[in-house]
Amino acid sequence: MKLAFHGADQGVTGSCHLVECAGKRILVDCGLYQGGRELEEDNHEPLGFDPSSIDYLLLTHAHLDHCGRIPLLTERGFRGEIVTTAATRELAKLVMLDAAHLQEEDAERKNRRASRHGGNKKKVAPLYTTLDTLNSLDYFGRTASYGDPIPLADGVRATFIDAGHILGSASVLLEFDSKGSQRRVLFSGDLGYSGRPILRDPAPRPPADFVVMETTYGDRDHKALQPSIDELYAAIRNTLDRGGNVIIPTFALERAQELLFCLREGVEGGQLPKHIQVFLDSPMAISATQIFRHHPECYDAEAKEMFSEGRDPFDLPGLHFTRETSQSMALNRIDGGAVILAGSGMCTGGRVRHHLKHNLWRRDSSVIFVGYAARGTLARRIIDGAQTVRVFHEEMPVNAQIHTIGGFSAHADRDELLAWWQSAPKPDKTFLVHGEPEAMQRFAEALPDNADVVMPERHDELHV
Repeated sequence: MKLAFHGADQGVTGSCHLVECAGKRILVDCGLYQGGRELEEDNHEPLGFDPSSIDYLLLTHAHLDHCGRIPLLTERGFRGEIVTTAATRELAKLVMLDAAHLQEEDAERKNRRASRHGGNKKKVAPLYTTLDTLNSLDYFGRTASYGDPIPLADGVRATFIDAGHILGSASVLLEFDSKGSQRRVLFSGDLGYSGRPILRDPAPRPPADFVVMETTYGDRDHKALQPSIDELYAAIRNTLDRGGNVIIPTFALERAQELLFCLREGVEGGQLPKHIQVFLDSPMAISATQIFRHHPECYDAEAKEMFSEGRDPFDLPGLHFTRETSQSMALNRIDGGAVILAGSGMCTGGRVRHHLKHNLWRRDSSVIFVGYAARGTLARRIIDGAQTVRVFHEEMPVNAQIHTIGGFSAHADRDELLAWWQSAPKPDKTFLVHGEPEAMQRFAEALPDNADVVMPERHDELHV
């Protein structure tokens, strides 16, 4: 068996791993690099393997850093089958079409700017187009149900296991029967944080010979959820009392829905004003919220019960969906009293940058970060205490109150990652991926001394 690592190695974006065994080449995830310009330029580089040689792509979940290069993969020759859960299939279509649209817009904007300055440079092309994305959807084949093995070929099967990270997310167990012996390799995907609303907790790890696991928060533990919710309520109340706006950079998948759930509970419980005005300013998050309603098979008991009673866990008085660009622009004329949830969570694109432009310099407003921010992103610079930041080519002071609330993370923390690893017998080797080098090293040190741990670099290939 050969394992090759082509993304999210010594970093947290661009997940892409390749397994070769029993005559088959199986890719697990094909995500986009996100962050600074240098990282994003990596998306244009060769993938590290021949896409036309891949038999299957197994997709763990629909976050852009796990599915965002699929249109590029098919454009460069992939003709195999993409297998994932039903919820991930719906969400991935939404995420990839949105990414294509943003890339087309960005390329058009750069070309217009070059034309205005009389440039004769070659036109900028998007990484992939909407048409490329639509073409890639043709390769989505069978859908996986949690716990049910799917035969991929003679002696090769894949089982998707609930990872509790976002709707439809999964760890993937690959089993190979070759030359009278069996090999089992497990890819954690991104693991969720137990005890959060809406989704079930991650399932325990099944036994495996080799484990490829994420370490996003391998060096720290999260705050408990309830104190984090209380902190969110307090930050919102204080901002509204000052007469300012609340800007919450929001990941469209899971985080937006979880925040709506908590805001509804806050209004119903009296922790937030009954007439609070909440704007979900993200077409993708609005569509994702509708997709959530289609997949009760992923819910925990509380969310299932609410739906069975005819109650919508994502609805609250004063909630407005702003799909149209004109509606989004109108929000920037609101002087105070608005809670605006807008993408993207790391402030690398989307509508949130416009709201930052109109509120970041205001001392009465607040920006509340409730998710991970990778190095090199605008969100990370603000969180790290930058006095000024550049937004749309304009340098502006950071005068707003900045809140970073860690308990909302959709990723397992250090203790939960350890508990997941320890929930089955020790594997022969553990490969740590999807983490900053320091986080991976700290997590490796927390594993038992007899654990065989490898921290691969990009394009490393290992025979096991």
